[in-house]
Amino acid sequence: MTKLAAASDRPAFALERYFSGRTRAWGVVQDRFGRLRRQFVVEMTGSLDGDELTLDEHFSYDDGSTSERIWHVRKTGPTSYEGEADDVVGKAIGRADGTMVTWRYRLRLPIGKRIWTLSFHDVMYLQPDGVMINRALMRKLGLRLGELTIVFQRIEDPAPDQSLGTSRRVIAKASG
Repeated sequence: MTKLAAASDRPAFALERYFSGRTRAWGVVQDRFGRLRRQFVVEMTGSLDGDELTLDEHFSYDDGSTSERIWHVRKTGPTSYEGEADDVVGKAIGRADGTMVTWRYRLRLPIGKRIWTLSFHDVMYLQPDGVMINRALMRKLGLRLGELTIVFQRIEDPAPDQSLGTSRRVIAKASG
């Protein structure tokens, strides 16, 4: 059994380092009553150009639908970040504190036949071995609508004899 070091003994959570390269995530959406509403898998590729991290996200949902989001994240201070994406209203504001990063932003999401603007408050917890846990509260007009829980795993580049096609098939099977 691996012993978990105290947060103060672990490296600080730097988004630009964590999300550079490939990352995979598995998530669930629960309504305000705790009922499971949706499950998804995300394949991400992050690239750092100067002080800007571009994070290309590809979502696969349990109902067979897909979506994409491209984030542009900049470090604006020793512990602060700003992020933008096409479906984000204004800017996402992030703050790092040791092994934790928090984000606040407003996101336009299709729900039914309408587009809703929801407020998100994400808290990301860096874990050992390339794992990160993200919990996000979703609100509309100050009312709590639900919660997202996402577990991220850094993915090492495949060995030369492995193909990405194989891992994508496994992800599609896991999400559907």
